[in-house]
Amino acid sequence: MDMEDMGFRHLVDLVRAADRLSQGASRACTVKKLSSNSGRFANATLVRLSEFLSAGYKKGVRPVKDWRTSTIVAIDLMVYSILNVDEKNQVLTTYVWYRQSWTDEFLVWNPEDFDEVKQVSIPTANVWVPDILINEFVDVGKSPDIPYVYVTHDGLVRNYKPIQVVTACTLNIYNFPFDVQKCSLTFQSWLHTIDDINITLMRSPEELSEDKSVFMNQGEWELLHILSKYKSFSVDNDDYYAEMKFHVVIRRRPLFYTVNLLLPSIFLMVMDIVGFYLPPDSGERVSFKITLLLGYSVFLIIVSDTLPATAIGTPLIGVYFVVCMALLVISLTETVLIVRLVHKQDLQPPVPHWVKYLVLERAPVLFCIHKKHRLCSRLSSQASDMEHYKDNNYGAAAQCTIHHTCEIGRRLSQHEREGDLLRLGLPPSRDPTPPVMDNILQEVTAIRHFLEKRDRCREVAKEWLQVGYVLDVLLFRVYLVAVVAYSITLGTLWSVWQVA
Repeated sequence: MDMEDMGFRHLVDLVRAADRLSQGASRACTVKKLSSNSGRFANATLVRLSEFLSAGYKKGVRPVKDWRTSTIVAIDLMVYSILNVDEKNQVLTTYVWYRQSWTDEFLVWNPEDFDEVKQVSIPTANVWVPDILINEFVDVGKSPDIPYVYVTHDGLVRNYKPIQVVTACTLNIYNFPFDVQKCSLTFQSWLHTIDDINITLMRSPEELSEDKSVFMNQGEWELLHILSKYKSFSVDNDDYYAEMKFHVVIRRRPLFYTVNLLLPSIFLMVMDIVGFYLPPDSGERVSFKITLLLGYSVFLIIVSDTLPATAIGTPLIGVYFVVCMALLVISLTETVLIVRLVHKQDLQPPVPHWVKYLVLERAPVLFCIHKKHRLCSRLSSQASDMEHYKDNNYGAAAQCTIHHTCEIGRRLSQHEREGDLLRLGLPPSRDPTPPVMDNILQEVTAIRHFLEKRDRCREVAKEWLQVGYVLDVLLFRVYLVAVVAYSITLGTLWSVWQVA
């Protein structure tokens, strides 16, 4: 039985050797037949090679001799330019250089038979091409048609082409304009399983990640790196498919938005803080704050078209603008309250005792308000001027002669008139007062009542003015602390995101 097996194997080897000899003879005959062409293609090696490769070739069949052999397709990706990032529609448009290569076992020849030609370009339509597509495609890109592929003598087919890729991408604009986007390009055979077509990288992942040699970096976006990841998956747990996912990581250059969005807003907020140095007892501060608020509103209207708009979120810079607007409104409200305190005190009641204790006594000590004595000295000088004016008015009233009578003087009693004479240094008279002196006393008494009333009003005004100045300083410090804390928080967050 063993002898029979050995004989059978020997017979099989002889048959295979004869088959190879016949194939070599037929190939030699084919080459000889092709070389016997006459005319202008008699010595055209590439024509002979093209006819040799196309003879009997079936482009609709996967080019393997053993159907159990999987065709390995090596792919590569290089980003040339970032054309558009549409945040509203969540679409990324890029221009990439895509390369793929595979081995075609039916496109093999001996270079010695064709004048040492080791590679040739043939039409793409005449060879088998793998059906590898990008899963994220949402639109047909405007890509130039490359009608040829390169084929080497050992059957390696190289298909290089540029593609304008319009893909769907989940864009996160919360960190705008310091955002970093990560979009995926997934290459996968649409029909063939992993047993028929498998995917691999043409280069190592490290070389692919750091390669920026062809990227045009003069636009808004900067290419950081390209990450690659291979994965096999199954839809029905029966047939498995191979996919290669490229993560294109890009970062926005924020200089344009910083100059045109952030700096004007910061300047307006600084001017709002400077506006607190205007005297609160003047009406200029209210008009100044209203002008700033209107200017900021116009600024927001202008920049509304620049901010990215999505239905899933709002960028943090939009929240920043809204908070700045709210701070301006709070500043205007504080100014209105302070101006209300320091104006028209004649209509206000005296300052309550608890307000005097908290605002005029405790608050300056706790918050180190050093301008209180200056305010008091100013008000005291105003009070001394008022006393001097009152004394002058009394002296002038004692010397003037007025021929009209006053209704208030008629109601005075004789006792009040004698008291007025004593205050003026005149001896009281038991006789009826002469008409001229009666008129003088009536005028002097009316002036005295008026000045006393004005003294009381000025005392109330002085107290409310003190309260207004102290509250203005306190509210300004609180407002300044809130603005500084808000600015530091946003600056820290944006710095961390930019570094990350």
